Parts: sequence; structure tokens; C-alpha cells
Amino acid sequence: MKIVLIGLALAAAVAGQAANAGGSPPKERACSKTASAAHSACLYDVLDTFWINTGKCKNTADATERAACFEDLRSTPREGREECQDQKEARLDLCEDLGESPYDPVFEASNFVNPADIGGSVAPNPWLPIIPGQTQIYRSGAEEVTVHITGEVKVIDGVPCAVVIDTSRENGEVLEDTVDWFAQDLQGTVWYCGESTAEYEEGRPVSVDGSFEAGVDGARPGIVMKGAPMVGDTYRQEFDLGNAEDAAEVLSLTGSATAPGGRCTSTCVVTEESTALEPGVVEKKYYAPGIGLILVVKPASGTREELIQTTN
Repeated sequence: MKIVLIGLALAAAVAGQAANAGGSPPKERACSKTASAAHSACLYDVLDTFWINTGKCKNTADATERAACFEDLRSTPREGREECQDQKEARLDLCEDLGESPYDPVFEASNFVNPADIGGSVAPNPWLPIIPGQTQIYRSGAEEVTVHITGEVKVIDGVPCAVVIDTSRENGEVLEDTVDWFAQDLQGTVWYCGESTAEYEEGRPVSVDGSFEAGVDGARPGIVMKGAPMVGDTYRQEFDLGNAEDAAEVLSLTGSATAPGGRCTSTCVVTEESTALEPGVVEKKYYAPGIGLILVVKPASGTREELIQTTN
């Protein structure tokens, strides 16, 4: 009976959405309603995970191991529900800054420059120059990240985007390999058009979570760095609900920071970046004029990722 009721509820919800789509759908509270929809999806995912793993436990022949399997599952629903609620609250907090309008930014080729011209006939964004051929290396403890702007162009949802290779290694072993796509508009704002990413363990890919492409399956592009940032600016950096939801707030235009590969004295743009998918995880980033990102700090742990060098 419970399964039937859930099915009827889902059918009613879908029917209601279809009915709204047939007329002029109301735009009020779109952001909050999106947070509620994602919360519902999260709760169903928690139940799905719990029951699938319950089935796996039942197929464990050894009684002691089976009991241990069930014991491990006991806290899963509670912890999962708490995480879902934390994500919802993080999304609602962002709604307070962004407003309730649907997130559907204008993303048209006529508003963007050719990435191949940046650094030549087109001036780069001062704080995030996407200049073809440039490579930057970052280091945090034993981890080293190489960011290379290839000079290649990929057209995404009609917009020409620069192809950037971002590779993370520890002791020479690849941890994550990502192809990022960036576009610069006529006002100098740098947009994030998506990524194809893979995490590795012992040389084998284990996850492609976070991959998305603007214009595909409802995914939207976001802003990485405005052409004229202002303190208090808050914006989505990407949007693929449940998969990629980074956002940023500009904290300062007069920040100071020092790294082996660059420094700024009262000239850095400082942002605070977070994602509703990992509530409470925050990064502060320092962008130096003419160089780009020079420092990432995780306040909770004090971890620093520093720019080591830039080559063109």
C-alpha cells in the first residue's frame, strides 16, 4: 500500500507540473521551490541507497558478517536525512542572496568573444586571464595541480569556449583529470560552460561526478569572475541541480596575499566559494590582477593551495 501511495503522489506531482506548464507558469519563488524539489529527490535517494544495501546484506551468507552489515546500515537513513536538510538550507540561503527568479541566464554567441583572440585583439579579464598557451602550476602539500589553456575552442550551446586542462597529481599519480570550458563575454566577464572530469584511484577512474555541459539536460553556465566585480556580488558559477552547484560571493576588491608564483597588495579580488552539495565547506580565493588565481585557502583546515609558477 505504501508503494502505491508514493506512486500516486509522484503521479499527482508530475500532473500538477504539466498543468502549470500548459499555461503561463508562475515565476515567483522558483529558487525556493527548486530547493524543495532537490530536497525531495535527496530523500528518495537516501531510501533507495538504504534498501539496495539492505538487499546486499541479506545476501551475505556468514551470519556474523551479515549482522555487521545490517548494523552499519542502521544510521544511514538518519544521517542521509540530515544531509538532505543541510543541503536544502544551503540552497535556501543562496536564494536569499540571488532572489527567487528562475536561473536561466542569457547565453548567446553574439555576447561572447572568440577565445583565440584573448590576450591579442581582446583584453583578458584582469583577474582571470584565459590566455591561450598559458600554464599555471599550483601546490598544496604533496598535491600539484597543472592548469593549461590549450588554445582549442569548443562550441557549447552555440558559444565558443576555451578548452582548459586541469590535472591534479600526488607523488606523480593522477588524482583527478578535468577538461574545463570557459568563455569571456563582451564586458570581460568569464563564464564557466561546463567540465568533463574524472577522479582516479590507483590509476583507475572511479567517479565522473560533477561533469556537465551547459545546455544539456537542463544544465546552465555560471560566472567565474565578473569583468567589473563589486563587493557583495553573489552569483552561481555553475548549475546542474544535484550535480554541480558552485556559487561565489565577492568579499573584497582590496585583498592582499602572497604565493611563490604571485602576490597582491591591496589589489586582489577575494571571493568566498561554496556548494550546496557540501554544506559548510568553504574556500576563499585570491585573484591577483594580471595573473589570476594565486591562492586558495580552506578556513576550516587552514589548507593552502598556492600558485607556484606561470608560463606562457
